[in-house]
Amino acid sequence: MAERFMRRALELAAKGEGKVNPNPLVGAVIVKDNRIIGEGYHEYYGGAHAEINAIKNSKESLEGATIYVTLEPCHHYGKTPPCVDEIIKRKFSKVVIGQVDPNPLVAGKSVEKLKTHGIEVRVGVLEEECKKLNEVFNKYILINKPYVVLKAAMSLDGKIATASGESMWITGEISRENVHKLRNKYSAIMVGVNTVIKDNPSLTCRLVDGRNPVRVIVDSSLRIPLESKVLDINNNSRCIIATSQKASREKITELKDKGIEILILPLKDEKVDIKELIEALGKLKIDSILLEGGGTLNFSFLEEGLVDKVQFYIAPKLIGGKDAKTPIEGIGIKRLSEHFEIDDMQINKLGEDLLIEGYLRR
Repeated sequence: MAERFMRRALELAAKGEGKVNPNPLVGAVIVKDNRIIGEGYHEYYGGAHAEINAIKNSKESLEGATIYVTLEPCHHYGKTPPCVDEIIKRKFSKVVIGQVDPNPLVAGKSVEKLKTHGIEVRVGVLEEECKKLNEVFNKYILINKPYVVLKAAMSLDGKIATASGESMWITGEISRENVHKLRNKYSAIMVGVNTVIKDNPSLTCRLVDGRNPVRVIVDSSLRIPLESKVLDINNNSRCIIATSQKASREKITELKDKGIEILILPLKDEKVDIKELIEALGKLKIDSILLEGGGTLNFSFLEEGLVDKVQFYIAPKLIGGKDAKTPIEGIGIKRLSEHFEIDDMQINKLGEDLLIEGYLRR
């Protein structure tokens, strides 16, 4: 029974994808006499938390009820008052929690406070599902660095383009639609300047009611053409260019006049130091990045240990060509013992394509 109600809370929490970053996704279900009498979720950043929305949506007395919540209720004042105090005030008899909040400001404090007020607490119902739902938040809240997902679309023989550079479209429509869901879900999308020059992408989210991610371009020498589509911004989108002291002062001014944000960062091996870039983006409250870079940028992120998760969309096509691009290039590894290990690998079918995803072993 507890798992059924927690699963419903997870479904509600997922509705906040793309709207609450860098806050966690949270859902809450209130149950009395084995009936759901209230539901809610964290709907947008700065808005009421899931527990408060569930309480507001309830039409019955809450005294003696049980609340199921995917993440430990907050204990501190942030943009809203502590949820734990409202739960105590409403005289709930039991609180069922999926995951303890990793935020050091909470981290078990709410559990203890509820217990001291005579409220029964159960922790760990569908815990792994709750942790996976908030894998971005669980990292960002602890170290203030974005969660990085390396995504690539390729043929069965590992090519992301033909030898002539043609790449649209290798994968099918269902795969491409799924990628737009990722663009809505994660805070930012990142590519290198070569991708911008070659493909001139918009890097927007094309879902109805979707949210455009922050577009991050890594461009050490500021070679980006001023007419690039990615530079078209409005009130609902941002574009950040990560560059270095090699950049032209005049071009920096031109780009700033267009509303583009410029990060001037140190160099490493004559390229933007991506570790410094990740630090800078974390300070800008960017909690997650969908890395759609070319093979060189992708390898750099792997080499620096900055990738958390990989997603490879594989089309049932063979392209061939020794000069055709692959998703991971750079200098590569010298010995097989240096390989990057993938854990918890899963395979799903998207139309005719396969989606293989997994996590980098630390």
